[in-house]
Amino acid sequence: MAVGLAGSPHQLTGNGPMSTVGDVVDCEIRKWGGESFTVPAGYLNTASIGIPPASTADAVQTAVTNWRTGAARAPEFDEPVRIARAGWARLIGVPTDRVAIGASVSQLVGLVAATVPDGARVLTAANEFTSVSFPFAAQHARGVRVDEAPLADVPRLAPDYDLVAVSVVQSADGALVDLEALRASEARVLLDVTQAAGWLPLSLDWASWVVGASYKWLFAPRGAAWMAGGEAELASLMPHSANWYGGEEPWQSVYGLPLRLAESARAFDLSPVWFAQAGAAVSVNWLAELDLAAVRDHCVGLANQVLAGLGLPEGESAIIALDLPDAGARLAAHGIATASRAGQTRLAFALYNTSEDAQAVLTALRG
Repeated sequence: MAVGLAGSPHQLTGNGPMSTVGDVVDCEIRKWGGESFTVPAGYLNTASIGIPPASTADAVQTAVTNWRTGAARAPEFDEPVRIARAGWARLIGVPTDRVAIGASVSQLVGLVAATVPDGARVLTAANEFTSVSFPFAAQHARGVRVDEAPLADVPRLAPDYDLVAVSVVQSADGALVDLEALRASEARVLLDVTQAAGWLPLSLDWASWVVGASYKWLFAPRGAAWMAGGEAELASLMPHSANWYGGEEPWQSVYGLPLRLAESARAFDLSPVWFAQAGAAVSVNWLAELDLAAVRDHCVGLANQVLAGLGLPEGESAIIALDLPDAGARLAAHGIATASRAGQTRLAFALYNTSEDAQAVLTALRG
């Protein structure tokens, strides 16, 4: 039976052959946009760890096999790095030459935090994911002040601050910041797209900074992250993690002075985590070719199927948080994978989820 968006080239197909992964979990082969995913029924934890398409897992496995057998050669990973960088740039709507690579969001945000002026005032959302807020709070010895405000108030307050640092989609409950209002405020803004990129269409070339990690809706291994900056912002950024890979010609900047960094955002590159980049080159590039409006409608539609079934107001996010007694335990008893965040049970819907997954939630909670 086909489920998802009937007639769409990005149609999701369920009820495929069952497989057993590691002799532990029965999984279903589900397809979207020509890719196959091996998904346990009721897997609603993409906001913690995304499941890779088969081609991404195969690329990582090949890289591991080459490493294991001595066939790996370091320069061979330059091409996956290039492809993943370009794919992520397309996903968020920025030029590729304004994107640097890293290993985690906090490491990249830390570069920005270390460069804000002494005494700068930074605004973030209340209960923001700390990889966004902690790097700025850690600058307190320089007089940097970080204030929290309710997410809905952030755009209104933004002009009073030197920088706003906020996630596009909140990790704890899936709430979306008002991007249009933030843009209209003309404030300097750092946006974390880790819980948004891959399911939410984005066009963020107006933002001062955009950061994001690889291992949720981008379906790649943990260990790859990216940062985009505006031209003026990149020109003022100090390359505190300067290394050989940030050179204009990386394999010619391995030894010796003088400092010779790239003229583009590559000057801020961290030496890549090879296996993560090998996977990201496949899944991120694939996602950048999809109709993300269709992906968003599918994911949000499943989230709203659950909310409506529970008599709760529908939303606009692929992430929902349920404040119901024992919800996590009741869902786990039915084999449904979720996460506990900020005292609530978090459910996250991805393109490989189905209406049956949403119905299983309702069955478990109503029971």
